Amino acid sequence: MAISKNFYPVILAGGSGTRFWPRSRKNMAKQVLALNGKETMIQQTVARLEPLSPRECFWVITNENVQEIIRKQLRQLKKEQIIAEPTSRNTAPAIGLAAFLLHRLNPDAIIGMFPADHVIGDEKRFRADLERGIKIAAAGENVVVMGVQPTRAETGYGYIETGDKIESDVMRVRRFTEKPNAEKAEEFVAAGNFFWNSGIFLWSARTLVNALREHLSETAPYLEAIAAAFGTRKFDDTFRKLYPKCENISIDYAVLEPRSAKGEHSSNLYCIRADFGWNDLGSWAALYEHHTAGNGKSVPNDEAIPMAELNVVESKGSFSLQAEGNYVHAPKKFVATIGVKNIVVVETDDALLITTREHSQDVGKIVKHLQEKKLKKLL
Repeated sequence: MAISKNFYPVILAGGSGTRFWPRSRKNMAKQVLALNGKETMIQQTVARLEPLSPRECFWVITNENVQEIIRKQLRQLKKEQIIAEPTSRNTAPAIGLAAFLLHRLNPDAIIGMFPADHVIGDEKRFRADLERGIKIAAAGENVVVMGVQPTRAETGYGYIETGDKIESDVMRVRRFTEKPNAEKAEEFVAAGNFFWNSGIFLWSARTLVNALREHLSETAPYLEAIAAAFGTRKFDDTFRKLYPKCENISIDYAVLEPRSAKGEHSSNLYCIRADFGWNDLGSWAALYEHHTAGNGKSVPNDEAIPMAELNVVESKGSFSLQAEGNYVHAPKKFVATIGVKNIVVVETDDALLITTREHSQDVGKIVKHLQEKKLKKLL
């Protein structure tokens, strides 16, 4: 696996992970938690990309609440490689700022945009697919997205409609569709040429800078001015003054959708079929499904528990009787589950979440309630 000095992984780590409350908090968000192994989500993200690029090429865009903890978790990166937004402005300004910065540093820079909280099953295949995408991105004004074959009519993901096949597992993109309703999602899955939008993109810094100037013309000058101040004494003041003026919009709406409107053969949008075991851990139910996927077994702490019961229990010991499909996180306690199915229980020192896997997508509403009631200690 060749290391490229022109490949710059940019990791977006500014989310608050509200659907993983009460473990995910304002100052300890999802991306800095160890939800899938001993390393945190952002540590795993960096580790799987390190064979492709030297450490000095990594950049992290995060927020001021978790900037310091990310610096501690990613000691291999210099402080200036971890940038904290003064206010949240969604993914277009975040990745756009990186594009303007990197275009100044290296006119030949190829940027990879990576969310900090994804799980990848086959990392070798992941890197091989990225290498293919990097070559396409470097060949012109091309944008490459990793598309995941749908396994269900999911309404929580964006979809990519693909057209002509360019080579094995590489297709032109016809259009992007953000989170469809259930009926549309069923149609997309049945059609066979729609893929989930993984949120992993590849493009040259030049391509993205030009696209932002075209499609996000009011915001682009602010990002360019902030980038021009980077490394000077004026940077912090410029960043705080101008960044809040940027439009609060995702890269999908800001660039990808208007670009796809140019037509399949004019947009220079390409999709690589991603068969590397991608999982967007978006809820407690998704985490449960990830732990139990493909093995038909549970992941109990106590080996005496029948494996067919499909419970995921993180505790100091456990007992289960006629209990199935449950996710329980109570690492400091012995846990007994009797006669319950498909529930989610998450305990922290100051809070207790009890819900069902079916309703785990609604956990973020708790955070809104806490904000309204100004219960800051629980946020």
